[in-house]
Amino acid sequence: MECFLCKGKLENKPTAFMADLGACIVIVKNVPSQVCSQCGEVSYSDEVARRLEKIVETLKMTALNPLVPTEIAVVNYSVPAA
Repeated sequence: MECFLCKGKLENKPTAFMADLGACIVIVKNVPSQVCSQCGEVSYSDEVARRLEKIVETLKMTALNPLVPTEIAVVNYSVPAA
């Protein structure tokens, strides 16, 4: 595959994904990604993007709980067992 921005070569590498929820920052480590060797652009498969959305939604519900406020949540991306 090639990068849609610069047409460089994409390499499969784990990266970190960050989402700013306003009152909380979510960091997901070891996310399967495609990274351009030329410009560094990071992209995700549709499956990985859907899983990241689920992870962030789940953490949003718990991290923004006023009884136990969380400013930073760091989790490891893991592929669910088949």
